[in-house]
Amino acid sequence: MNEGLEFIVYSVLIGAGATVVMDLWAVFVKRFFGISSLNYGMVGRWLGHIPKGQFTHTNIMQAEPVKNESGIGWFAHYLIGIIFAGLLLFIWGLDWAKNPTFLPALITGIVTLVAPFFILQPGMGIGIAASKTPAPNTARFRSLMAHTSYGVGLYLAAILLTLFS
Repeated sequence: MNEGLEFIVYSVLIGAGATVVMDLWAVFVKRFFGISSLNYGMVGRWLGHIPKGQFTHTNIMQAEPVKNESGIGWFAHYLIGIIFAGLLLFIWGLDWAKNPTFLPALITGIVTLVAPFFILQPGMGIGIAASKTPAPNTARFRSLMAHTSYGVGLYLAAILLTLFS
């Protein structure tokens, strides 16, 4: 397999696997602590308004619904997970996928907080790093935990791939 195709395959498998781990973390937190995770339908709604030229909202919940917003949001969630896995492989190389170590995965997971803090949350109307929410530090901590679980997922998915390679 050529290096470009190998990069894509590893990005897809590791990114999707890590995103599954992140989603399992959300299920765990919901079940045992009663804390809901991000509504990906609202992500789809936000994304659905971008082609119309609207990048920010006062409150995404009050924005006009978008056809298939839930599907759009979930697709974007997994696509972004794959892209971030590609970023990890771009920085640390394909060798990391063949001999994964924990620290690069954890660093990548934490660095991905840039996206929700500075793009998604302001765009959806809750401010930079959830500054407009009733409890910004709680929201930030929950985002940190979710993205840390993604980082752990990057490592676990890569380890799993090595077992089948």
